[in-house]
Amino acid sequence: MAQGNKPQVQACRYKTGKTLGAGSYSVVKECVHIDTGRYYAAKVINKRLMAGREHMVRNEIAVLKRVSMGHQNILTLVDYFETLNNLYLVTDLALGGELFDRICRKGSYYESDAAGLIRATLSAVAYLHDHGIVHRDLKPENLLFRTPEDNADLLIADFGLSRIMDEEQFHVLTTTCGTPGYMAPEIFKKTGHGKPVDIWALGVITYFLLCGYTPFDRDSNLEEMQAILIADYSFTPIEYWRGVSTQARDFIKRCLTIDPTQRMTSNEALSHPFVTGDMTVGKKGSDLLPVVKKNFNARRTLHAAIDTVRAINKLREGPSGMMDGVQSSIPARGASPFKRGPDSGVGYGDEDHMDTDSGYGISRNTVPGTGGPISEAPQRDQKMGDVNRSSGQGQTEAQIAAQQQKIAETTQGLWSGKRR
Repeated sequence: MAQGNKPQVQACRYKTGKTLGAGSYSVVKECVHIDTGRYYAAKVINKRLMAGREHMVRNEIAVLKRVSMGHQNILTLVDYFETLNNLYLVTDLALGGELFDRICRKGSYYESDAAGLIRATLSAVAYLHDHGIVHRDLKPENLLFRTPEDNADLLIADFGLSRIMDEEQFHVLTTTCGTPGYMAPEIFKKTGHGKPVDIWALGVITYFLLCGYTPFDRDSNLEEMQAILIADYSFTPIEYWRGVSTQARDFIKRCLTIDPTQRMTSNEALSHPFVTGDMTVGKKGSDLLPVVKKNFNARRTLHAAIDTVRAINKLREGPSGMMDGVQSSIPARGASPFKRGPDSGVGYGDEDHMDTDSGYGISRNTVPGTGGPISEAPQRDQKMGDVNRSSGQGQTEAQIAAQQQKIAETTQGLWSGKRR
């Protein structure tokens, strides 16, 4: 290789601290600049582990360079450099946590609060689209707050799947990638997709922010995909949607439009009454927090238990068909394969998704209802024996109780000495 073609290798100018997140190829660490004393987040990418996939990092850097410091709701790329063993992407440090975690800590939560969050996100998406960029992995886990303060900026993070597009072309991208529950129909069809996929994802996010569960969650990834292809969703159970306005429902419907050419653009969405706050309801409306937290926590508890059952079942699938009593090692902190998020499941397939588990903050890619990133990955059934994912139509108290009873019975059977 000619001397002029070698990447510039230099000493690290940052001192790294605690780990904020980890993935297949990299870790995200808090860091401080040695000269200025300012704190940032550093995505430290192991060159050896990501050999052959350097293009994904180059693309991410190109996207961030184009939009950094251009919008208050987009995480800023501060620095990028290489050392002998690692690549470093240094960004602002988002200390305010993930979107849904912040909501669940609030004392109250109204539709106008959800509209404000969507307005901030849409503003950043419109900026990206105006600069020829499609994000392709919008979801609650990739929306972080800059600081813990109540008035902190909401930031779009994780541009690992983003692409710079030719403005004259619409059907440009054909790779299947994103997060299953938030992916638009045209991605599954592989007929070509572009900026409208971000609007579809915002429709899913809005639905989720108003009730605590996603519209297309089904018992398997195949059923979920089939529901997405025909936009099979509803505002049910009705008790969870009584406090939601007709404007909010109309906004969701116009985002979740199957034909991408008929879907709202980002700038059209910014003018929708739900986003502008031009509501026909002359009052603040009902507090959505009890319903949202109940549904969110029920799903998180269910999926955590399902992950436990799945892990135990995996151990039992050894050569003897049962657990052999060998003590397992305790995984390192932050190294769990089960990255939890608002709509939790088990992450899989990241062929084109170069370690975006942490989104430069504490954001985690999962398969929520499903929630984890995929790219050219095989669809995996989400059933664990008799323990299934929750329905996308919401859960009644009876359904939640029945699921918890089934998990208890399954777990008891695993540890009672019974053999399959």
